[in-house]
Parts: sequence; structure tokens; C-alpha cells
Amino acid sequence: MTDLVIRTDRPAHGVRHRVDAQGTAMLVMNEALARSRQQEAEEAARDHRLARRLSAGRRWDRLAAYAARRAARARAASG
Repeated sequence: MTDLVIRTDRPAHGVRHRVDAQGTAMLVMNEALARSRQQEAEEAARDHRLARRLSAGRRWDRLAAYAARRAARARAASG
């Protein structure tokens, strides 16, 4: 029969019991970078949305002017 001996004086491979300052700093820096990228993406989306609204407004203005000219020609032709 064999006796099972479990050593507890060393942590298991790959397990850290305490967090080092450099690891914490990297985590905070990565979170800040992710937050910054998210804010940049939201700003780009706002700019893109504004550009779409402006171009849609110009398109509707052109369509309204075309419709007004066509209506004026129709009124003049029916006379």
C-alpha cells in the first residue's frame, strides 16, 4: 500500500496567490485602453449618424424641389 503525501508548502503550477503590482497596473491600463477605444467608437458613430442625417436632408430637399417644379409644370400645362 502507498501513502499519499500532498505538499502544501508550494502552490500548484501556474497558480498565484498574491497579485503583483505590475499585473494590476497592466489590468488597469488595459481597461483604460478598452474604455478609450469604446469612447472613440461611440464618437465615430455619432459623427457618421450626423453625416447621414445631413445627406438625407439634402436628398429630401432636392426631391422636394423636383416635385415642386414638376407640379408647377403640370399646373401650367393644365392651364
